[in-house]
Amino acid sequence: MNTRDLEYLVAVAEELHFGRAATRCNASQPALSGQLRKLEERLGVTLFERTKRHVGLTGIGGRIVGQAREILRNVAAMEQLAAAHKDPLVGACRIGMPPTIGPYLTPLLLPVIKRYLPHITLELIEGLTDRLEDRLTDGALDVAILATSPTRTNLTEIVLYDEPFWIAMPNDHPLTDQDVVDVTQIEPGELLLLSDGHCLRDQIYDACKLDRTLTRRNGGPRTQQTSLATILALVGAGEGITLVPAMSLASGWVTDSGIAVRSEESGTAGRTVRLTLRKAYPRMALVEKLADIIAACLPNTVHPARR
Repeated sequence: MNTRDLEYLVAVAEELHFGRAATRCNASQPALSGQLRKLEERLGVTLFERTKRHVGLTGIGGRIVGQAREILRNVAAMEQLAAAHKDPLVGACRIGMPPTIGPYLTPLLLPVIKRYLPHITLELIEGLTDRLEDRLTDGALDVAILATSPTRTNLTEIVLYDEPFWIAMPNDHPLTDQDVVDVTQIEPGELLLLSDGHCLRDQIYDACKLDRTLTRRNGGPRTQQTSLATILALVGAGEGITLVPAMSLASGWVTDSGIAVRSEESGTAGRTVRLTLRKAYPRMALVEKLADIIAACLPNTVHPARR
């Protein structure tokens, strides 16, 4: 038994298809199938239920896959620890970001990372905050750039910047007569928000001091949209109002989209963006360098925590 066998095992468990698992592992299907049969023989149990149309885990197979994942995480952590000891600024770096941060920060970040960290191979992973925290905890990510404090006890954070929210509304909305807008002037029923699981949705609820028991039926916001781009398209079509992060103002939707933007009167509506990592993460020199790089590439629409 070796780590390659365990990688095959996990891949089939996740894909539930030998062909796709083989492609994912850069192996031939006969080689992968053969190694897994040898693994079953060695363990003396059947890991998969196989038919011509279906592949499924047996009960014991599911438990063994869990052990295999843990072993692979530990092996990866050991390799990462050794690599970090040699040079933390060399090798792969997997950064997770939610879809309300990634599209706006990535274009600024990538050129600077390529310049100042030329020996780092960057992999960007997009996902919702809870999922990114799970992947951090499991070691599947090196760091994540999030807009909420970590909820897992093994995670810590470095604050990067405070980002104000701006109010986006149709060009012909009455509030466009004002240079700044008090969010309490926005009718809850006009608000267009992301669906559950998006931290931006919760932050807008807090900024607007909305009653979370409100639903669409009793005058509450519409919260079924899955992307900020979809929400902005609805705003441009005159369907409602939303709050957007300041860094999104550099995107193309601001011009020729039927949308007007106004600053928020109190100056308190916004979010704090941070670099989140495991407390025991070994490549702290890389983390500090990333934090400095992010601070250096931020636009003047946000307020950096580092100078």
